[in-house]
Amino acid sequence: MGDRDQLHDLRQQAHDAGIEGNSKMTEDQLRDALRKVGKGERPQMAKHDAKR
Repeated sequence: MGDRDQLHDLRQQAHDAGIEGNSKMTEDQLRDALRKVGKGERPQMAKHDAKR
């Protein structure tokens, strides 16, 4: 159950960061997008880049 909770937390963080529509992103993609947003990239660009 811990992995599911962690993934839920990542999805919530992504939502809070403005990364919309993140429900189909993997854990690695979410982490990558959140890292990019933390460095100043726009949320939707970070999402797009992480999903490649």
